[in-house]
Amino acid sequence: MSDLQPPRGTHDILPEDHRRHRQVTETARGIAARYGYEEISTPVFEFSEVFKRTLGETSDIVTKEMFSFEDKKGRSLALRPEGTAGVARAFISGLRSEQLPLKLFYQGPMFRYERMQKGRQRQFHQFGVELLGADGPLADIEVITLGAHVLDALGVADKVTLELNTLGDAESRQSYRTKLVGYLEGFKDKLSEDSLARLDRNPLRILDSKDQGDRAVIAGAPLLADHLNDASKAFFEDVQKGLKTAGVEYEINPTLVRGLDYYCHTAFEFTTETLGAQGAVLAGGRYDGLIETMGGPPTPGTGWAAGVERLALMITEPPGPARPVAVVPVGEAAEAEALSLTQKLRQAGFTADLGFSGNLKKRLKGANKAGAAAAVIIGEDELAKGAATVRDMETGEQTEVKLSALEDHLARYR
Repeated sequence: MSDLQPPRGTHDILPEDHRRHRQVTETARGIAARYGYEEISTPVFEFSEVFKRTLGETSDIVTKEMFSFEDKKGRSLALRPEGTAGVARAFISGLRSEQLPLKLFYQGPMFRYERMQKGRQRQFHQFGVELLGADGPLADIEVITLGAHVLDALGVADKVTLELNTLGDAESRQSYRTKLVGYLEGFKDKLSEDSLARLDRNPLRILDSKDQGDRAVIAGAPLLADHLNDASKAFFEDVQKGLKTAGVEYEINPTLVRGLDYYCHTAFEFTTETLGAQGAVLAGGRYDGLIETMGGPPTPGTGWAAGVERLALMITEPPGPARPVAVVPVGEAAEAEALSLTQKLRQAGFTADLGFSGNLKKRLKGANKAGAAAAVIIGEDELAKGAATVRDMETGEQTEVKLSALEDHLARYR
């Protein structure tokens, strides 16, 4: 069985990797809590329709990347490719509109069948926040500021750039869509197959294309910013003023879009070039029409999601586990006392390790290999005295300590 490997695009998260993942998620959890966000968990799989409605039938995720399957009753299910759709579905099916505004965060694995690259797998993890029920610029300012705060707390703020744009309201987008389609119609022979398929249904998504031929066409396309009505301009200006007040730096990227109909107003990405090709590590925007599209009541929303693996690659190495205190019994008579003492030390807040077998030399060697700061040795002589011999594993110095005073003596190793 030595040839067994995890499926392509997945990987085992080993202890040293988990330290980095935990640093990302626990930092994000702590910052989100300061802003009043509470945790929500949704199922790892949902009915496929949840994602088809939210991501769009023609989106790459739905057409190429979603892991779909049928259950025993023939119902179409899908592993979740992102978190917002599940949160929106949970709001419709379980949360009450009178609880609005709702501040929620989530974390967990997502699944997409896509080309692997550094920091991106087919099973990956995201941390995200959603703010439901707030329709003004202040909500967008808050979620962006929260994201910037998380990145700063992780020590990567100087490695990312916040790119910002506006999609305007429905009226502005419709006006722009007409101009954009008119422009793109003249370049049908130069557009990729994917972009041609989107031309009628989701033309704004063409602006997201990474195809080099598409990029050349897009370079001359009309800009959405030139087709904003006064209300949309005012909304975006307020977002920018708020970010400046909060001390969050940004750059305007006029081609940054969210191509589906329910997205509106603010779109943003924190991007980095430290992982090779430039890519987003935290991205989001406003999606006022999403919940209504799914069959729920009209409910504004805004939020973002961050890639845990990508951020884990960017942070400095977190501290390793605490160095343990090794309890070493010498002889069978000391085994029971050593077991009891080990448990008492753990309950008192120490990281304590009990070697499972071997003589004194072997157990001390194991303690050293485990990185123990100190060894607590208990043999027949110590049992008779109600004491233990404490060896400092750095200096080799040994001290006999009464069991009643042991916790105080070991405090330096806690």
